[in-house]
Amino acid sequence: MAAIWTRPISCEILHQLHEGTAVRQLGIEFTEVGDDFIAARVPVDARTKQPYGLLHGGVSVVLAETLGSCGAAFTCPDGHRAVGLDINANHLKGATQGWVTGVTRPVHIGRSTQVWHIDLRNEAGELTCVSRITMSVLAPR
Repeated sequence: MAAIWTRPISCEILHQLHEGTAVRQLGIEFTEVGDDFIAARVPVDARTKQPYGLLHGGVSVVLAETLGSCGAAFTCPDGHRAVGLDINANHLKGATQGWVTGVTRPVHIGRSTQVWHIDLRNEAGELTCVSRITMSVLAPR
């Protein structure tokens, strides 16, 4: 399979892109970029837990949106940008420690919209959340 990316992409590039953002504050780390996917993980710690000791559902959505948005941004035509239109998440299992890892892959890469699917799993490989994000592709101004 040929890579889907329209510009250079790597974990290092993605880390640099997120300096000084919520992604960095939450401890999200990009772990792998493949020909058609991006993976990242978030720690389950004091920054990311809700009062019952579980990974906050909103943090799961931040991880999912980060992954889907990065995927869309790096598959857009030159000069175009992608912005979120809609995201949903189904929280299937709680995580109380360790790391939760997300992997995103495209469902649809079109001229004006993109749809990305994101699976989040705990360290045991159990599915904790499934998410889907729809992105709008905007032409240069």
